[in-house]
Amino acid sequence: MFTISVQTSFWASHQLKLPGGQKEDIHSHNWLVEARVSSEQLNKTGVVFDFNKLKAILAGITDSLAGSGLEDSPAFGQNNPSAELIAQYIYQTIEKKLPAEILLDSVTVTEEPGCCACFKKTK
Repeated sequence: MFTISVQTSFWASHQLKLPGGQKEDIHSHNWLVEARVSSEQLNKTGVVFDFNKLKAILAGITDSLAGSGLEDSPAFGQNNPSAELIAQYIYQTIEKKLPAEILLDSVTVTEEPGCCACFKKTK
């Protein structure tokens, strides 16, 4: 199995709803996002997938979130824009844009150094 990954970052704020209806203080992060894709075989060029194409797919998604209050984004509806749900949203959006032969392994979202969430499907 061959695997590649790309990273990008975007700035956005969020405010999570806490149990009992309280909200944490609104705060922002420079979110770091990594997408990992794999394939059993390399293509005719000898690569899993073009890095630039994968980076463009990822950037198209994160650009739509950049500079916003994530709690107001339609991407999250009534759900908290937690790092876990941001990773899931980005994963599900990337997955729709990849060729069938490319497996999306995971999307990892880092809020700040040492604090990250990863989403991947189970088999």
